[in-house]
Amino acid sequence: MYVLTKPARLSVDRVSVHTGLHPDLVRRFAALGLIECAVDDGGRLWFPPDTAARIARIQRLRGGLSLNYNAVALVLDLLDRIRVLEAQVRGGDPSWR
Repeated sequence: MYVLTKPARLSVDRVSVHTGLHPDLVRRFAALGLIECAVDDGGRLWFPPDTAARIARIQRLRGGLSLNYNAVALVLDLLDRIRVLEAQVRGGDPSWR
């Protein structure tokens, strides 16, 4: 069977398989706010499809720069803000003139 579309959300187990991380570490990343998740009525965590890429970035920052999780969160936040600002500049946002 072939999957033709990306799933709208990923379970903890699926994120764990895609990233090679233990499910408890995936849950910890969510608790620390390093990755986004939603909680359903049954208390299960669900993650957006880009979670594996975000975790790969977390691992690169942690391993390559020896950052603790608080520092990783700060760097991720700054990188996200830079991405938004660059998009605004490319889009011709008048507030940047």
